[in-house]
Amino acid sequence: VIGLAVTLGLWLFTGYTFTRRMEDVERQAADVAARYTRAQELLSIVRTQVLLSSVRVRDALLNPDRSAVDTYRHQVDSIYQTINDALNQYVPVLASDAEKDQIARLRREVDQFHQTTLAVLADSSGPRPTSARDLLNRHIVPRREAALGISEEIQSLNRAAFIRQQGDLAEIHRIAEQQSWQRLGLALAISLGIVLLAAFYAGRLEGRLRRQMERETNISSELQDVASRLMSAQEDERRTIARELHDEVGQVLTAIKVELAIAQRAIEAKGESGDALAEAQTITDGALQTVRDLSQLLRPSMLDDLGLPAAIDASLRKLARRHDIHAELQQVGMADDRLDPDTEVAAYRIVQEALTNIGRHAGASHCWVRLKRYVTGLTIEIEDDGIGFDLAVAHGRLQHGLGLIGMRERATHLGGTFDVQTAPGRGTRMIIDLPAAATGG
Repeated sequence: VIGLAVTLGLWLFTGYTFTRRMEDVERQAADVAARYTRAQELLSIVRTQVLLSSVRVRDALLNPDRSAVDTYRHQVDSIYQTINDALNQYVPVLASDAEKDQIARLRREVDQFHQTTLAVLADSSGPRPTSARDLLNRHIVPRREAALGISEEIQSLNRAAFIRQQGDLAEIHRIAEQQSWQRLGLALAISLGIVLLAAFYAGRLEGRLRRQMERETNISSELQDVASRLMSAQEDERRTIARELHDEVGQVLTAIKVELAIAQRAIEAKGESGDALAEAQTITDGALQTVRDLSQLLRPSMLDDLGLPAAIDASLRKLARRHDIHAELQQVGMADDRLDPDTEVAAYRIVQEALTNIGRHAGASHCWVRLKRYVTGLTIEIEDDGIGFDLAVAHGRLQHGLGLIGMRERATHLGGTFDVQTAPGRGTRMIIDLPAAATGG
């Protein structure tokens, strides 16, 4: 009777402590998942509003009606209030010192961005319209990119913390299960009769653990699905914005240019000087080129119309023209059927990010992009003879780390691989393998 009581008490104590521990873990996991989801939503709001604020400043600078500056200023103040509300609602995922420091940095950067925005708007009544791009590039764009960079760092930090927390949960499961089986072994040694009860109870516990692991797997799958939908939504939004810029704004600017030319010829036909209209035509040409550049940056029509090699070749020519780099495209088997749209977009974005990094940081004189098509796959090699970098250090730096993470995520999302070979002073080589199915187009 004593042995049975001890065995039963030991098993009941084991089941009680194990159940309480699992309940605490489940509650913590639910809390962390809720905070993670909410934190990512708020950071997305901050990033969107920062971009919207810079658009409002650009509109104010390009608007010839200087009396509308107050309206744009009110809009910028309203956007800043929305950002501030989002940051006030932000709750750290794991309340780590690093996350708190990053949030504080983001607040300071947003405040500085807002002050810079107001200062530019205050001065916008004085400068000539031709200085709008210079004002944006010197004052607004650096502050905007800094704020966006910090928000992306926080999102990456949250994602890493969430993944680490999932690993801790798995370890807690393992330890709890191990302790449970140890106590069960002790109980089995005391009484054979307790074996049946212990086996039944252990089966229930294992089923609970399996259900918990299945829920975690489902959550992970849902997060990957959300990331996939976000990428698709971003590409759709870029395509829409690019089309609107090209079709609407571009056509309006072209019409203005034609009207100015007609007016200039009419004035000159009367023997008067048309220099003022000529200057206006020059400004319109600059705005039209800017709209075309933005449209191409957001979604190059060449990618949809002519395919991946043509779009990459255009990017290489632009790299060569802007940075005085000898750029070369080599392709094997790409003259066959077009790739599916998702693969083409992912491949183009990866190459685009790599070429941006080469132009900004590599200090290279030559750059090669190689495309090799297989029956069911595509290999992309991007190589330069620049200064290279230390991979371990690069992952901790904004200019390289996030770019590499974004390229790797695009490749792995399609079930491909991403590899970087580099060292200081030895250039950089990236090898990306993507599964690719032909569309027949």
